[in-house]
Amino acid sequence: MKSMHRFGIKKCSWFSLTVAAAALLFLSGAVSLHAQVVPAGDAGGLNLTAGGSISGFAVQYGDRKMLGVTAFMDADTRRRIGIEAEGRFLEFHQTANVHEETYSIGPRYHLTFGRFQAYAKGLIGFGIFHYPYGYGTDSDLVLSPGVGVEYRLSRRVRWRMGEFEYQYWPQFHYGALSTYGISTGLRIRIN
Repeated sequence: MKSMHRFGIKKCSWFSLTVAAAALLFLSGAVSLHAQVVPAGDAGGLNLTAGGSISGFAVQYGDRKMLGVTAFMDADTRRRIGIEAEGRFLEFHQTANVHEETYSIGPRYHLTFGRFQAYAKGLIGFGIFHYPYGYGTDSDLVLSPGVGVEYRLSRRVRWRMGEFEYQYWPQFHYGALSTYGISTGLRIRIN
């Protein structure tokens, strides 16, 4: 437990839950191995999607609960690997004018089970933190692992039923900052 606090992780149970869920998601891919070659017409391709969601986050700066919106774009291959880019804006339910924005990009791995798709992502980017009463802003590195489940509503539309994301700000001005939260929204296929 002491080693976890050395890295500034204040909620060990959420961090452990995220790591365990991501490990289970990756290990579940090993269970569904197939010994057949992918047909040539199905071998490549890139699916571009974009979406938006609403988010509820716990910000560990004075133990604030904040609401926000997220815009994201995914480029997924048919081989379960892709890239996600997102911008998250925690602007609502502010106290003392504290709010934050994060912009990140990174790999995304997904598994499809019928209409459901489980995914894990590991994003890196930067965040802009606005201190109380307009005293200043800070721009820092942000690491954002996350897991989620989507449900296919139609050929082009998926409902992002739930996504858990943990954000770690290791270079935050007053020591490492941790935030975590959940999101739900829609993802629409572009091509």
